[in-house]
Amino acid sequence: MLVAAAVCPCPPLLVPEVAAGAAPELDTARTAASDALAVAAAARADLLVVVGPAGDTAPGPYPAGSAGTFRGFGVPVDVALPGPKAPTAGPAAGPALPVSLAVAAWLLDRVGWAGPAPTALAVADGLATEACLEAGRELAAAAPRVALLVMGDGSACRTLKAPGYLDERAAGFDAAAAGALAAADPSALAALDPALARELSAAGRAPWQVLAGAGQGAGLAGRLLYDEAPYGVGYLVGTWS
Repeated sequence: MLVAAAVCPCPPLLVPEVAAGAAPELDTARTAASDALAVAAAARADLLVVVGPAGDTAPGPYPAGSAGTFRGFGVPVDVALPGPKAPTAGPAAGPALPVSLAVAAWLLDRVGWAGPAPTALAVADGLATEACLEAGRELAAAAPRVALLVMGDGSACRTLKAPGYLDERAAGFDAAAAGALAAADPSALAALDPALARELSAAGRAPWQVLAGAGQGAGLAGRLLYDEAPYGVGYLVGTWS
């Protein structure tokens, strides 16, 4: 049963070494993410699952200890999910974490996560809503007390300088997602339009709908800790508990 969730954005710029001189611009988002993880930790879950968009990486599960890196962004920063370290070379080495899950691993390390060693699930950006909901229901049934760390960004079309340029629909899409997260409303999250999310480059849609499936019937309360669009991309931090 789902007992808590932390919802965080997943831009590599959350990692100060990647952001370099612009790092202070996301200090408030980093603090909010740490606060959200504190709520998840306080739930004393038996299982923590990190859910994030797969991006260019093949979707699928990742065990505790799986490693990722930000070397592709020009910085020598390597991370791993808490738990037994995965092999780093040779035929037994597992696939590297996609960027969204690598950011999650960095956040967990930043707060000194001391709860259960997390596993992770990368979901395809185009995964259908019902498949997302079913995945969430399966995660919620995996242990008596389940917590999720849900990684995902809102639209990338909030301003003229945004990665996806300005789209007048972007603010409304992000507001609907923010309202659903703040209210811990699985039905409202499930109602987000996958086609519109794709047009707005909103990579959080599928992970948020996995959360919607996990939260069905859980009766949790929501709180929104951060709702901004630096660089023209919607970043949301929230908690369900």
